[in-house]
Amino acid sequence: MASVTSTAGKPTDGPASEFLTFRLGAESYGIEILKVQEIRGYETPTAIANAPSFIKGVINLRGVIVPILDLRIKFRLSEARYDEFTVVIILNVAGRVVGVVVDSVSDVLTLASDAIRPTPEFASATFDTKYITGLGTVDDQMIILLDIEKLMTGADMALVDGAVH
Repeated sequence: MASVTSTAGKPTDGPASEFLTFRLGAESYGIEILKVQEIRGYETPTAIANAPSFIKGVINLRGVIVPILDLRIKFRLSEARYDEFTVVIILNVAGRVVGVVVDSVSDVLTLASDAIRPTPEFASATFDTKYITGLGTVDDQMIILLDIEKLMTGADMALVDGAVH
């Protein structure tokens, strides 16, 4: 566990980054903590006609209309279940406020740069790893680190104007 430090301690082997970790099914994911605005309990959003299946709808967050995306559906994981542990992580990416539905939020971790491994390359074009920045390991558990900004600004998301790219 030498590669994980608390926010008070600083690793001596390179710069560290903080990640909010969350669960989607059996897997753990992490996103840069600086992109996170807040964490809220799940509330059923207002559906939008003709939206892609992973866009659940919108909510009114203190006067701001926020699109809500279900990452389990986006990543083609098993059927999404909404229960008392389901939460929405409100993100601020590319100047937009967006919410993502996840199964549960785990922790905030500080990972030293040497605890983050590069994303493995796959020969198949059907498996896209461009939204994964690396793989972190904590106590023999693998955490998939997402480039949430790249994911949210991707052309298939239709959340940000093309001019932003």
